[in-house]
Amino acid sequence: MSNETIPNLESYDDDSLAKAFSALENLAKDDASALGAEDFRLRWLGRKQGLLNDVSSRYLKAAPPAFKKSVGERFKVLKELVEGLLESASGAGPSDAALAAEAIDITLPGTRRLIGAEHPITKTLNEIVNVFAALGYSVGVGPEVETDFYNFESMNFPPGHPARDTQDTLVVANQERRSQRDRLLLRTHTSPVQMRTMEQQPPPVRIVIPGKVHRNDAQDATHSPIFHQVEGLCVDTNITFSDLKGTLDHAMKALFGSSVKTRFFPSFFPFTEPSADVQISCIFCGGKGCRKCKQSGWIELLGCGMVDPAVFAFAAEKQPAYDPKKISGFAFGMGVERIAMMKYGISEIGQFYAGDMRFLGQFA
Repeated sequence: MSNETIPNLESYDDDSLAKAFSALENLAKDDASALGAEDFRLRWLGRKQGLLNDVSSRYLKAAPPAFKKSVGERFKVLKELVEGLLESASGAGPSDAALAAEAIDITLPGTRRLIGAEHPITKTLNEIVNVFAALGYSVGVGPEVETDFYNFESMNFPPGHPARDTQDTLVVANQERRSQRDRLLLRTHTSPVQMRTMEQQPPPVRIVIPGKVHRNDAQDATHSPIFHQVEGLCVDTNITFSDLKGTLDHAMKALFGSSVKTRFFPSFFPFTEPSADVQISCIFCGGKGCRKCKQSGWIELLGCGMVDPAVFAFAAEKQPAYDPKKISGFAFGMGVERIAMMKYGISEIGQFYAGDMRFLGQFA
């Protein structure tokens, strides 16, 4: 069969070789179209009766030494063609349909990768801190699990003081063997960092303290057992209440706009004397009176006061420079959630902690 199929090669010149191998290439292509993959493989690549074996014997092995190179090059091309035709016939390569399924339409928009954003509480907290940082205040941090001494006693809440009852403290269990001042609790305000800072640093001090605090409050629209505060402390010589008023008036204008007004009302905090509550003109109605401000035109926002000499006395135990006869200072504190709710028009504090991406995505 193979002897009849393979053309006779009468001469080894280029024309004769080109004519013979061209005929073989056309034959291979015709067979690939007409035969199945296995029949085509046996016909051309079979060990005993394969046409390529016959071509090798009749053309390559029989060629005079001077023509073996040219015959070998053409035989190599023919063999590669046969192997390529077999690969296509057996389906080893990807089909057009498979390639089309994997194709990418580069004109389509790319997959959008979601970019993270600050949580509204974090965003508001950073805004507050930045206002005071611009005034030269540094940032202080401290532990959330505090001792009774730093959380209460050093802040002029002696044991049995009725003001302790308003803090709704979460106390760590099984501490009966510890002394009162060493018992651990979840801090109810960031004020302990004021004392820790004064113990480590002599005056002057200008510091803001952002952080998370804990109280055993029932959850409702405006209360949460976990919330955030930013407190501030300024200690130096000749610090007056006028300095406090000017500082907070500037801060409120920086946070809510230059048209905001502030006013101060007498209040009570154990760690400041005198103490005051600070109100700002309603940012929703411009002070005219609305439902948000209960028709008063004012919204209470934070507490403040001049540092009580008793607090300086505790600090002086480790830093004698805090002599209340020589230095003075003021402190203030504000709730971050309350300010965030005002800035963004949020009526339910629980939305901050629900983890609802539909809500949080609005602040991205």
